[in-house]
Amino acid sequence: MLRVERLGDVLVLTLNRPERLNAAPPALFDAIRAALDERGDARAVLLAGEGRAFCSGADISGGDVGPETVHRALVEHYNPAMLALADLPIPVVSAVRGAAAGIGCSLALAADFCVASENAYFLHAFVNIGLVPDGGASWMLPRLIGRARAAEMMMLGERVPAAKALDWGMIHKVVADDALDAGALALAERLAAGPSVALGLMRRALHAGFESNYAAALAREAEDQRAARATQDGEEGGRAFFEKRPPRFLGR
Repeated sequence: MLRVERLGDVLVLTLNRPERLNAAPPALFDAIRAALDERGDARAVLLAGEGRAFCSGADISGGDVGPETVHRALVEHYNPAMLALADLPIPVVSAVRGAAAGIGCSLALAADFCVASENAYFLHAFVNIGLVPDGGASWMLPRLIGRARAAEMMMLGERVPAAKALDWGMIHKVVADDALDAGALALAERLAAGPSVALGLMRRALHAGFESNYAAALAREAEDQRAARATQDGEEGGRAFFEKRPPRFLGR
């Protein structure tokens, strides 16, 4: 259901239900959360989907899809995994091929860098079945693309093709389909080779920046700068600058 691999310093999590376009039951998001909790010394995460889709949405099977079942699935399974992803102190890349729909769209866009193939599309079609977007979409989309475009995506329930998503500023890059896997991995490897503590501080600052004022952001940056400067990578970066050589970051 979830394939977990280590490729060097990158933890690769691949949704592995290609016969269902990687539709995600609650147990799959439990597995994502567990893999993140047990990431060890990985310095970046890459999220991908097996086959021709990233994730076609949630899959709450068993016949009971009443209000309480849906609520429980979100509160006990999907939401904890999304929060674990947001709280990671290391960068996250998503590689999207085909559909990223529903909770799959939220998962893809929760990455720091979303790399999409030319055939990818992003979709919150809940309005078509009388439901509302989840996975943090109502928080995420307005911050990524603005209120008007978020309303278009949520209230009209239409596909946003990769090229349009890039134009909107929703994603990082669009690549040819046959270049997606290698390109996303190369980006994750680049991030994994960076100053891990500083990158983690940047992640948290970006999230906090949405909720804080300018003065609070300045104060947070000062604290983060002190923490980054105290790391081995901070020392190495300074030495490399003065010695006019590329830094060799160790992630600590």
